[in-house]
Amino acid sequence: MNIADYKGVWVFAEQRDGILQKVSLELLGKGKEIAEKLGVELTAILLGSNVDKLAEELVAFGADKVLVANSHLLKHFTTDAYTKVIAQLVKERKPEVILVGASYLGRDLAPRLAARLVTGLTADCTGLDVDMTTRNLLQTRPAFGGNIMATIECPDHRPQMSTVRPGVFEKLARDNQAKGTIEEVKFELEESDIRTKVVEAVKSLKDIMDISEAKIIVSGGRGVGTKENFALLKELAEVLGGSVAASRAAVENGWVDKAFQVGQTGKTVRPNLYIACGISGAIQHLAGMQDSDYIIAINKDATAPIMGAADLGLAGDLNRIIPELIAQIKAIKA
Repeated sequence: MNIADYKGVWVFAEQRDGILQKVSLELLGKGKEIAEKLGVELTAILLGSNVDKLAEELVAFGADKVLVANSHLLKHFTTDAYTKVIAQLVKERKPEVILVGASYLGRDLAPRLAARLVTGLTADCTGLDVDMTTRNLLQTRPAFGGNIMATIECPDHRPQMSTVRPGVFEKLARDNQAKGTIEEVKFELEESDIRTKVVEAVKSLKDIMDISEAKIIVSGGRGVGTKENFALLKELAEVLGGSVAASRAAVENGWVDKAFQVGQTGKTVRPNLYIACGISGAIQHLAGMQDSDYIIAINKDATAPIMGAADLGLAGDLNRIIPELIAQIKAIKA
């Protein structure tokens, strides 16, 4: 392998039912930054059936080029089909970096693709940068149960591949005047290449809000004490028009559903307001919410790490402070 032959940054543009997934737009934002540092093009790779209309949207969100692979065999995601098509394009065009969202689909696709290309993969990254001396991608992710942050390089193989969690990076502002190249690509794919057949796609409705989209979050940790005490946090979230979330400790105690967990082993959020209640502020939790616009911490321990990370710290019993906050907010709204 001649590493010097590999140039360019690619982002896998995940779409479902003709709708681009938010994580792909976030990766275009980070991919643009990396591509500019390396002095190369940012390419989005889009697979599906009749998805041409999405290509212009990818250009508006930062892609210099969009490679579109259209086929009825790509209408529904299958690991076999998507891996074969992308692997063909990678071998032909030789990108040096490929970024994939760490969705359930991306977590299925990326390792299979890395194995097919005989290269490395760093999963669930929370930070990306470039070593300009070597052009190696610096891929940061939690390791050893989230107790340390490891920065990983792939010096001997290309492309360098990473999956990135939703919410870690910010998407660029949409620019409808942006210019980019859209190319319909040719590829070899037969029905016999696909070992699984999608008979029907059925959506499951769950009454669970995606906390990564919430603008206001009231989050609880071990200090909340009990599952019943979370009712206070839910009431505060309701009067603020926000969502409840939780630390890993609260989830492991069974007080809150895993879908609401914030942190390295949960979701990354960046709301306008994050209220941390009874959360100590371990690095594993801070990594998932430290980019919030404004952080309020409520904790009995005035020396807890969360107090140092907060814009406003309230030292005291949350069972007394939160009811007072609720009363004050309701009075203002009245």
